[in-house]
Amino acid sequence: MRALFPGSFDPVTRGHRDVLRRAALLFDEVVVCVMANPSKTGRFPVAERLDRLRAAAADLGNVTVDSHTGGLLADYCRRAGIDVVVRGVRGIHDLDHEMPMARMNHRLAGVETFFITADPALRHVSSTLVTAMG
Repeated sequence: MRALFPGSFDPVTRGHRDVLRRAALLFDEVVVCVMANPSKTGRFPVAERLDRLRAAAADLGNVTVDSHTGGLLADYCRRAGIDVVVRGVRGIHDLDHEMPMARMNHRLAGVETFFITADPALRHVSSTLVTAMG
């Protein structure tokens, strides 16, 4: 089974790497994909984010790296034959944000969303916080 782990990954955090590694243990293939987030202004160019994701996945043989910065996640999943989206959640706030998107992706493309809870030691880490500290 193929899964998609989408995000802006701006920047790639320890939490992202943790979710990616755990997803790689659960699925036959994981595509980690840089996607556009209209509510965020990108700090790092997409090419740099892709390089950082490739480095994070270097020892994970069943992970590929891609980008999709124009169009819906559901469109990407349909085109790539992906039926599961992996999302990391740190707490109820993340889940509240993710649930409407999960329902919409299911409605649009029949895509299921698989939530992986954050490692408690990394729960405080977010791309937004890392960017603010940088």
